[in-house]
Amino acid sequence: MREFIVEADGGSRGNPGPAGYGAVVLDGATGKALTEAAEYIGVATNNVAEYRGLLAGLRAARALDPSARVHVRMDSKLVIEQMSGRWKIKHPDMKPLATEARSLYPPDQVTYEWIPREQNKHADRLANEAMDAGAKGRPWSPSRSRAALDTPPATPEPSGPPGDAAAGAARARAALAEGRPTGPAKPVAAPAGDDVEAGAAREPGAHEAAGPESSAAAREAAAPAPESSAAAPESSAAAGSRGAGAGPVRQRPSSAVAGSRAAGAASVPAEAAAPSEGRPTTSSAGHALSEQSTTTAGEGRPPGSGGGTLNKQRASSAPGWSAAPDLGAPATLVLLRHGETPLTPQKRFSGSGGTNPSLSAAGRQQAHRVAEALARRGTIQAIVASPLARTRETAEIVAARLNLDVTLEDGLRETDFGAWEGLTFGEVRERYPDDLDAWLADPEAHPTGGGESFAETATRIAATRDKLTAAYAGRTVLLVTHVTPIKTFVRLALGAPPKSLFRMELSAASLSAVAYYADGNASVRLFNDTSHLRP
Repeated sequence: MREFIVEADGGSRGNPGPAGYGAVVLDGATGKALTEAAEYIGVATNNVAEYRGLLAGLRAARALDPSARVHVRMDSKLVIEQMSGRWKIKHPDMKPLATEARSLYPPDQVTYEWIPREQNKHADRLANEAMDAGAKGRPWSPSRSRAALDTPPATPEPSGPPGDAAAGAARARAALAEGRPTGPAKPVAAPAGDDVEAGAAREPGAHEAAGPESSAAAREAAAPAPESSAAAPESSAAAGSRGAGAGPVRQRPSSAVAGSRAAGAASVPAEAAAPSEGRPTTSSAGHALSEQSTTTAGEGRPPGSGGGTLNKQRASSAPGWSAAPDLGAPATLVLLRHGETPLTPQKRFSGSGGTNPSLSAAGRQQAHRVAEALARRGTIQAIVASPLARTRETAEIVAARLNLDVTLEDGLRETDFGAWEGLTFGEVRERYPDDLDAWLADPEAHPTGGGESFAETATRIAATRDKLTAAYAGRTVLLVTHVTPIKTFVRLALGAPPKSLFRMELSAASLSAVAYYADGNASVRLFNDTSHLRP
């Protein structure tokens, strides 16, 4: 039996807004592109456009061979999970599209796979070509398409679990061998619950607004078997969305670029910003924890996160920035996540309202290693810890090595996950699916049974940050805390949206650092450093 691979995508510049889709059918044996389809569909949402891309791809495959086996690959977590039958289809606009898609082939002939966006470049380019053509008032033209030509052949993705160091190193080596940037085209990150590892999350592209549906789908993609995350709700109906008619299809010669899905190399500016006279730059990550070796200030605190009046004095990177006055040494918060507990390897929700576990033997060993690393650096002047058992124990091990006292601060405690405490992500998905969907889609939503929303956690962390930066101005203080507080410190320092919590990976006993200046600026110095844990 012949086999096809269908890669499809869709996007909306506004969500809802001007939308289009693209799809390509590849030969399953050779990876060669056989047929392309793309169409501008007027005003629609991302989800509608993605489903339209799926329909176009399946129709194109059926036109080639209705008896073939078809493997659909898309970077829309929502479409893949719904078509696989794992997520319910609730929105009325999605149901008829899914029904039609299922009618094109018998269910046993079609399989579905979620792929990262950088592996779906061919369909993505087709969707953008369709939207570009629509903006000029003309239909997408196969003769003008450069989607296959502009999309380099894919490099097989190194295998390994999300966040796996070996797989990450393999990706870096492969990128260096090809002359590509070593960073991923989009982040791989964990949800914000404590002791959670990561899954892949989709970054909104140039044609895609980060509306409620896309951010919810990204949270779903980022969900592991936690201590955090699943199904994303569909977006609202698209105003003026056109019907699911087939768009133009063109045949591709057998010599076309095969399986083109990898991101191309990005150019990196050669210029380096001039350092501030008052803020010399650091030369290595090893200096990140020193209060004297400061970096240039990053984004200021977002509105509502504290320091509002100071933001007005914020320095910019425009000409003349290097002449800014010397603001003195910043308050540097070194953020240490506690060592492992028995719940960590089991990936269970572990917040403020659970069993309050202590460190495991592995966690105590991690704490001793980080203590030795901090002693060698010699920059820590005070230690403040969350009152939970795992953070207190970690802090006491470090404090004994540094000959410092530990001050407890309730504002540094982990989020309370309510009835989800002690459960795996799969168990939460099975028992509380609707509550989990709401929590993934909205930072104001609470876990089942009350708990604490991420918005409430952010308010608490912002207040704690302001309290500590005032108390430790010009000094370097170690904060021994948890996943959500550390990610929130970093998010607020960067002025990033709440969904960024699902796009950061934070390991047990890792070190991060943020410096806070007198003018309200914040500079992220370090994130998720685990070099001290290596033998």
